[in-house]
Amino acid sequence: MASSSSPRTWKYRVFTSFHGADVRKTFLSHLRKQFNFNGVTMFDDQGIERSLMIAPALTQAIRESRISIVVLSKNYASSSWCLDELLEILKCKEDIGQIVMTVFHRVDPSDVRKQTGEFGIAFNETCACKTEEERQKWSQALYDVGNIAGEHFLNWDNEAIMIEKIAKDVLDKLNATPPRDFDGMVGLEAHLRKMQFLLDLDNDGVKMVGITGPAGIGKTTIARALQSRFSNRFQLNCFVDNLRGSYISGFDEYGLKLCLQEQFLSKVLNQSGMKICHLGAIKENLSDQRVLIIIDDVYNIKQLEALANETTWFGPGSRVVVTTENNELLQQHGIDNIYHVGFPSDEEAVKILCKYAFRKNSLYHGFEMHVRRVTELCGKLPLGLSVVGSSLRGKKEDEWEDVMKRLETILDRDIEDVLRVGYESLDGNEQTLFLHIAVFFNNRYGELVKTMFADSDFDVKHGLKILKSRSLIELEISTNGETIKMHRLLQQVGRKAIQKQEASERQILMDVADICDVLEDTKGTRKVVGISFDISGIYEVSISKKAFKRMPNLRFLRVYKSKDGGNYKMQIPGEMEFPRRLRLLDWEAYPNKSLPPTFHAENLVELKMRGNQLEYLWQGTQALKNLKKMDLSDSFHLKEVPDLSNATNLEILKLSNCQSLEEIPFSCSHLQKLTVLFVNGCINLQVIPADMNLASLISVYLGGCSRLRNIPVMSTNIKRLYITNTAVEDVPPSIRLCSKLKDLDIRGSGKFKGLTHLPTSVSDLDLSSTDIERIPDCIKDLHGLYSLKLSGCRRLASLPELPDSLEYLYADDCESLETVFYPFKTPIKYLRFTNCLKFGKQARRAIIQHPAFQGKMLLPGRKVPAEFNHHYAKGNSLTIRPDGKPNIGFVFCIVISPPQKVTESGYFLHLLWRRFIAQDDGNPVNGFLSVGKVSKFRTEHLLIFHSCFLESFTPEDSREILLELSSLAHIFDIVECGAKILTQESIKASNESGLLIEDDDIEFEPSQAVEYQKSLYM
Repeated sequence: MASSSSPRTWKYRVFTSFHGADVRKTFLSHLRKQFNFNGVTMFDDQGIERSLMIAPALTQAIRESRISIVVLSKNYASSSWCLDELLEILKCKEDIGQIVMTVFHRVDPSDVRKQTGEFGIAFNETCACKTEEERQKWSQALYDVGNIAGEHFLNWDNEAIMIEKIAKDVLDKLNATPPRDFDGMVGLEAHLRKMQFLLDLDNDGVKMVGITGPAGIGKTTIARALQSRFSNRFQLNCFVDNLRGSYISGFDEYGLKLCLQEQFLSKVLNQSGMKICHLGAIKENLSDQRVLIIIDDVYNIKQLEALANETTWFGPGSRVVVTTENNELLQQHGIDNIYHVGFPSDEEAVKILCKYAFRKNSLYHGFEMHVRRVTELCGKLPLGLSVVGSSLRGKKEDEWEDVMKRLETILDRDIEDVLRVGYESLDGNEQTLFLHIAVFFNNRYGELVKTMFADSDFDVKHGLKILKSRSLIELEISTNGETIKMHRLLQQVGRKAIQKQEASERQILMDVADICDVLEDTKGTRKVVGISFDISGIYEVSISKKAFKRMPNLRFLRVYKSKDGGNYKMQIPGEMEFPRRLRLLDWEAYPNKSLPPTFHAENLVELKMRGNQLEYLWQGTQALKNLKKMDLSDSFHLKEVPDLSNATNLEILKLSNCQSLEEIPFSCSHLQKLTVLFVNGCINLQVIPADMNLASLISVYLGGCSRLRNIPVMSTNIKRLYITNTAVEDVPPSIRLCSKLKDLDIRGSGKFKGLTHLPTSVSDLDLSSTDIERIPDCIKDLHGLYSLKLSGCRRLASLPELPDSLEYLYADDCESLETVFYPFKTPIKYLRFTNCLKFGKQARRAIIQHPAFQGKMLLPGRKVPAEFNHHYAKGNSLTIRPDGKPNIGFVFCIVISPPQKVTESGYFLHLLWRRFIAQDDGNPVNGFLSVGKVSKFRTEHLLIFHSCFLESFTPEDSREILLELSSLAHIFDIVECGAKILTQESIKASNESGLLIEDDDIEFEPSQAVEYQKSLYM
């Protein structure tokens, strides 16, 4: 039989075979009315003259119908016409997969099958003058159709309810075989499921549903797929597009609405050139029709008022779907059911790019890194991925690299044409804010940006709301407030818009050559409010003493390097005057030892000067009441931090890698709004004010302060404390008072001996590369602890009972570790014991047989453990033959050989996989499993992990699966692999008894472990 899913064009949804005198004016007329209401097209045979032979038009109609309904009534078999129809219907069922449904109208199915009773009498009369061959064909057909389960008229008390049931069954069968136009569209089915929930198609009320999201995200594609999938459930359907320019402010509003309605009704009613004289025409024509209306890319509320002002305009069960970038517009129209289309996941984005670049949804060997880089450059925007992917089709690796270089700075014209529309729809002030975000304030806190414009009459709060509603930015909410997120491609739209402005009218300067002219020859104007100066590509610039004199309104100054390296020279006169209205001063690699003596900081909101030659900022005290953020990181020559007594609103202070700095000034003790302090990498820092107890302080970073011995508790409200690579030997007892502390990182502090005081609130604890010898038993009381890092703790010999909350445990290179608490019941997602060669039987049993294991584990081992014998193979290929019994998944184990060409510092371990499924005509599915950076293996290791490539493989499926496993970049070899099937019973048995390990399963003799330990110091 031909596959029922084969692509085919059906002219009719339903064909009905019936005896006219029995049902045409009763049952069939009611069924036709219900189909019309549901939008199901049914073949109408009214114009065909009945004769002794079935008409060719009728044969054609049967073949062009998706479903045939055979209404078997008392006199059905009295008509040779009906019997010949039945033969053709069953032939189509066999040949083209036509769906056949039956209705037994006042007849018994048994009489149909056996041709008995009144039905049999009628059949015998019809056959009286026929050949035996014809009789046998008809008899077999009646037997076959009588065996097709259907609706039995005598089983229903209410014919209307039975007809509704038949109509619903027809819709369900039609929807079960959707059109193939959108096959292979990555992520589409998930979108359609969410939309189907919002549409609530079984509800007879009228609903309006919105689809929002940024330009290029796929709103129109989803809407068209909706129409393709569900239009058969409506009497009429219409996709309204090309609305851009259809509504122009200032023109005759009434006339424009009339014009829109005329175009709309002409399309939905399939009547070209319709003319209407009032705005009630849609209601007059459609209020009794079940319609699906999709209005695409709406940008003006008047368009909705013209086309779908009220739900009463449309008949019961109608649905109106509106796509727009403007979420606020939907709310204004009272549309509460809104689906926001988000960006695809990383893996979905890769599949989208591969679909267009390679014509398949999986990675092409040799292009893995290129694909991920292009995906990153496109910002996972489906439009960008499709346009760029298509341009890369058939290209070689070096051509991919050329395209990637262009993508870093140049916006594809097709992408720009789509994205620019949103920017051009904004008012003047909103466009200005858009451009400032694109150049200066992407990924910045909204509150900080509001403060930047506080000295103007610019309403940033309202502007951000508009930009968000138009899907031009996202406001990402975190504990620290809202962060402004503008897509990388939209940033390029903003930069290009600035480039297109007349040079004399630009408020923001970005062109390097223009900026050099302005700063060297004092050519600035009062219109300039912002400068973004990339000094990566310049060789030499000499800034004039009066460079900023003609730019009194300059408020945002950013000097930066987009690329490392370069031998540029910048000369700044010591007496140069900065504009007093500066709100942002962000100057990377500032060449002088201090700011000019005339510098005034009273309006500064943010001061950022990284990687400079500064020894000090200024002498004396400055008025700093507006300052919220100061970043002097990588100021290697900075010897002192200025007096910050007046910085009463300072929230963030960054002094990372100020290698000449020896102390934090006492004035920092008065920063009552300080929330974050970065002092990491200050290798000469020795003094922190003892009385620096700031209630506002949440995060403190002191990593790499190698001379720092004592750390005061700087806030009892602290949540994050990082004291990595310091000379600290213990944390102060008062840390117990820090009841909000979540993250404590002591990694690399070699003198740190042990823990005695910890608040129970800690969730992430890192003790890696310390001299700690034991973990206190009280660690089990840290009920919120989910991550524990112990890698490189070479004196640690055992692990005590761990809290049930733990999900991640890292214990690489713990060369003395021999035992772990058993049973090991925490719900681990990631467990690592790389190079822990002293493990005994008990430790291995606790780890490998871990009943709550949910993710990945890595530990020494040369053989696949016996419990993975359901499926086993040497090498890197594994065939899995499911037994068809219920299971809850698979766990895999592979033996990895020690990599030969990696450094002692370790490497990133990535496992590539390819899946083939027997009897599956589709392409093999490729993917990868990331384990992260691991230490260099000293011997073979076991990588054990839950299935990551059988997510679409049901437990009942018994098709054979072939897996091919390999290493990304061929860093390691796979020696052997195995798999075990997980069932509820096996997990229960695992909980009740430990893994039985035979003597020859012990991986290392004590001498081997000793030799390994010696090798660490050779």
